[in-house]
Amino acid sequence: MEQKIEKTLLIVEDEAPLLTALVEKFTREGFHVLQARNGEEGLASALQNHPDLILLDIIMPKMDGISMLEKLNKSTDPWGKKMEVIFLTNLSDISNIEKVSQLGTSDYLIKSDWKIDDVVKKVREKLHLE
Repeated sequence: MEQKIEKTLLIVEDEAPLLTALVEKFTREGFHVLQARNGEEGLASALQNHPDLILLDIIMPKMDGISMLEKLNKSTDPWGKKMEVIFLTNLSDISNIEKVSQLGTSDYLIKSDWKIDDVVKKVREKLHLE
């Protein structure tokens, strides 16, 4: 019988089919999964729940992922300055990659370049579960 990982993952993604696929996969992998469909929801959930890692899209309604990460870094909650974040995005723009790396992002994955199993592996590596 598989042991529960007991790690909380927040997935902030506005593409419903992708969000559903990621939530289902990580739940089957034993993670406690929180989800948000835009940066505003994601920011509120992150500050309330302090997930172990955030999977974060960049282009979203209401608040983009970079703004969400900046607000987490500037929050009065010390957790917001040290959380693990992996960006999942369609943007391969070098200026975005530089900007998110300056904010202390763990990784930057281009959606078209990965499979869900690759994302699971990356999350496990970041949380030292591999």
